[in-house]
Amino acid sequence: MSANVKKILIVAVVALVLFFLITKPNQSADVVRNALGWLRDGAEAIVTFVRALFS
Repeated sequence: MSANVKKILIVAVVALVLFFLITKPNQSADVVRNALGWLRDGAEAIVTFVRALFS
């Protein structure tokens, strides 16, 4: 993939994200909150695994 195509895709993705943040802020916040929840759950699962491994 050429550098110009990558730049165009990055600009398009950023524009799309900004569009949704501006037009649907509540739904965007819910999506971010859900994603952070998944990351937290994953981190807690890893911590639980490591604790069980060494206890």
